[in-house]
Amino acid sequence: MINFNGTLLSRNSNSLYNNRSFLYGDAVFETFKIVKNQVLYFEDHYFRLMASMRILRMEIPMNFTYEFLEESILNTAKANNCVNSARVRITVFRNEGGFYAPTTNTVSFIIIAEPIEYNFYVINSSTYEVDLFKDFYISKQLLSTLKTTNKLIQITGSIYAKENNLQNCLLLNESKNVVEALNGNVFLLKGKQLFTPPISEGCLNGIMRKKIIEFVKKDSNFEIIEEPISPFEIQKSDELFITNVILGIQPVTKYRKKNFETHCAQQLIEKINKSYNLI
Repeated sequence: MINFNGTLLSRNSNSLYNNRSFLYGDAVFETFKIVKNQVLYFEDHYFRLMASMRILRMEIPMNFTYEFLEESILNTAKANNCVNSARVRITVFRNEGGFYAPTTNTVSFIIIAEPIEYNFYVINSSTYEVDLFKDFYISKQLLSTLKTTNKLIQITGSIYAKENNLQNCLLLNESKNVVEALNGNVFLLKGKQLFTPPISEGCLNGIMRKKIIEFVKKDSNFEIIEEPISPFEIQKSDELFITNVILGIQPVTKYRKKNFETHCAQQLIEKINKSYNLI
C-alpha cells in the first residue's frame, strides 16, 4: 500500500510511486516543433537525445532508431489532431529499481503532443522585461548542458519572475557570468557582433542556438562570437534575445533601466522562416 494525499491505495493504482524520473529526476527529454507534418530539425534532436542517454549511461533500445522515433512522434501528433503545428515532448527515463544506484539501465519513454498556434516563427513585439536570478547558480559542467528533468533552478526562477512582474530571468553560473534564460539560450548584440555563452559555461546545448550560430556564420552581416558574458555587458548591448525551438527568437525589450532594439531578431527570424520554407 501507498499513501496518496492521506488515502491508502494499492501500489498498482499509482504508477509514479517507483518511477525513477519522479523519484530522482533520472530522465532526459527533447521538445520538438512539428510543422506541416514534419519534425523540425529532427536530426539534431535525435543525435542530441542519443548523446544525452549515453552520457547518463542509459541503455539505448535496439528499436530506438531515427525512423522509429520520428514515426512515433508524428503518430502521436496525428492522434492529437495537430500534425500541422504542434509542440511534442519525449521523456526517456530509466526503468524502476534501486535507489540512487539503479538496478537496470534499460529505459522507457513517453511522448505527448499538443497543438500550437503558428507553424512558423512569429516575433513577439510586446514588452518583454528580464532581470538576473541570483538565488541559485548553474554549474559549469557537462550535465548542465543536457535537457534532464532536474529543472528546479528554472522552476524557482520562473516563480521569482512572476513575483516581480518579469517575463523571464537570466541565469548565472558560479563565475557570475550570464549562462542562459529560464527557457532558452541567450544572444547579445553589440554593433555587428553577436555574442552567446559557449557550452563550456554550462548553458544548454540548444538546437535553436546551434541553428542561429550556423545561420549567422553562413548568411548574415553579423559576426558570431562565443565567449563568457558578464552581466555588465548587457547594459552596453544594442539587443538581447532568447532562443528555443518552439518560440524561435524572443526579443528582450528591457533589462533594468536599459531598453533594447529588436531589429536583428526580426531580421534573423524572417530569414529562418524563409530558409526552412516555414512561410
